Amino acid sequence: MRSQSMPRFARMIGGAMHAKGYQVDYWAPDAFIHPLFEDTRLAKWAGYVDQYLIFPLQVRARVLRRQKDTLYVFCDQALGPWVPLVKHLPHVVHAHDLLALRCALGQIPQNPTSWTGRLYQRYIRRGFQQAKHFICVSKRTQDDLVEHGHVQAETSRVVYNGLNFPYKPLAHGKAMQTLIRAGLPATDQGMILHVGGGQWYKNTAGVIGLYAQYASRHAKPLPLWMISPQPSSPTVVKALAQVPSQGCVLFYQGIDSAALQAAYSVAKAFLFPSLAEGFGWPIVEAQACGCPVITTDDAPMNEIAGPLARYLPVLKPGDDPMHWAQQGADALDAVLNTADDDQRVQRERRIAWAAQFTKQAAIEGYLSVYRSVFGSTS
Repeated sequence: MRSQSMPRFARMIGGAMHAKGYQVDYWAPDAFIHPLFEDTRLAKWAGYVDQYLIFPLQVRARVLRRQKDTLYVFCDQALGPWVPLVKHLPHVVHAHDLLALRCALGQIPQNPTSWTGRLYQRYIRRGFQQAKHFICVSKRTQDDLVEHGHVQAETSRVVYNGLNFPYKPLAHGKAMQTLIRAGLPATDQGMILHVGGGQWYKNTAGVIGLYAQYASRHAKPLPLWMISPQPSSPTVVKALAQVPSQGCVLFYQGIDSAALQAAYSVAKAFLFPSLAEGFGWPIVEAQACGCPVITTDDAPMNEIAGPLARYLPVLKPGDDPMHWAQQGADALDAVLNTADDDQRVQRERRIAWAAQFTKQAAIEGYLSVYRSVFGSTS
């Protein structure tokens, strides 16, 4: 299915379970029919044959040969169509976010879904509704499973994601060296930082509009670094045109975790006013490096950022984007004008808060649920 994040997630869990002495197998659809039609208009449909016709037959055959003490772990609720195959056996579904389902239900007008997409999301939901045990990345996801997924689970536990890189504050000199090696400019005065993939919910135009308001108030504003794809949408291009001449917006892509750690360590503030998120990794990454965070006062952002961030209201359709950007600029100025002593105290508190989001804590949380499911089904 050409996914990258879920196979990585599966390997992370599998590697940890293997290290604890468990036998681990990875099941996924194989490409039997798809290669025969890869360069044709039928490629998508050939992939569906592999996923929805051939793979279920393989699963049924493998289940018949299963060992007694086997737990079936679904690494994402989007794998719902295959849940009914093992619903009568010990199983756990990892739920990351239900944004696609909420879009299909018409609850997020910023991202309308086609009629085929709506059918597909209902198909997925009909599958994962039959699961009995869930692990959710946030309380928001846990609530969405009930409200929008109509799930009636026997087990539903929140286990926060763990950082996949040991983010920590870097000394200024080391951070500068790391940025230069990554081909990024050295910036002694620091910068304002945003990290996102350019998706609709990242509110890229809102970030730039906020920065434009901030820059208009200062003769020498800090530059804005966008670790994000180059702008292409009309709304983002229009927002860039409103940035005053003294402002500076720079886009970068493809930087590794070490360079990102250096950027967090140098940044004076991190802007992350998303319209929605599944978890919000960059919030924790920034806080682990001591960087002040400005994000959205909505779950899961306020759940993950905790009491140590500054919050903005969600920018909703029909809201005045100028007024919202002015609120954001007020918050940014307040962060940048915080007294040095207060900054040092808050920095240490942010680092301590982020320390709870570890890979080890996540693995132990998963294992606790896995064992409880075995106990309830044995």
